Amino acid sequence: MSKIAEAFKKGKAFIPFITCGDPDLDTTKKAVREMVKNGADLIELGIPFSDPTAEGPVIQGANVRALAGGVTTDKVFDMVRELRRDITVPMVFMTYANVVYSYAKGSAEGFIKTCAQAGIDGLVLPDVPYEEKEEFEPICRKYDVDLISFIAPTSENRIAMIAKEAKGFIYIVSSLGVTGVRSEIKTDLDHIVKLIRANTDVPCAIGFGISTPEQAAKMSSISDGAIIGSAIIKFLEKYGKEAPEYIGKYVKSITEAMK
Repeated sequence: MSKIAEAFKKGKAFIPFITCGDPDLDTTKKAVREMVKNGADLIELGIPFSDPTAEGPVIQGANVRALAGGVTTDKVFDMVRELRRDITVPMVFMTYANVVYSYAKGSAEGFIKTCAQAGIDGLVLPDVPYEEKEEFEPICRKYDVDLISFIAPTSENRIAMIAKEAKGFIYIVSSLGVTGVRSEIKTDLDHIVKLIRANTDVPCAIGFGISTPEQAAKMSSISDGAIIGSAIIKFLEKYGKEAPEYIGKYVKSITEAMK
């Protein structure tokens, strides 16, 4: 069993997302530690990128701020190595194929090998569809890094196929469109989860649009966990270097609601 799958064995898993380097990497480290202290089961770390196509305006803004502050992929790897001195929960990178290829001059292996050496357990690549995952899957397998699969409301005829080959956990996209806070999620997620569970034992978590403790509790009652990003980034946008304290309190409210 992968380390990521083990994170779901304690019960419903809460997965917060944060963009590395917004407003700086020291703040990111403090925020990660606060999230773990307050019950986060798995951390999703975004590597800043100039064209984050899956992201709404809130996380796009975080990418702009991080890049303007001089954050690089190498600096993010160094940050992960430092966090691994005391953080034991699984951590995954969320990034884009361009970042992977540009890191090691067109070779995905250089990036994925460094992930394994730094202590990254999985890789989320929203711009790589199931049909193109073979460019990454064998290398991820070689270095014991789980390539996380996406299932969206439009995946209907492909859900079983994607689920059967999934590793780590399955990221269920709650709604069409980009990331961002939503007042209501109307997708028939029960149906999607039933199809997944008919084809795999790999846990699944729901993301995109979740922001309140009530929404997180509802989504985790349907699935095996909840993923929240934009609502956390808003604290960084508002409070900057003082945000980790507020993020910690927010994460505690989410994890308590999910119990």
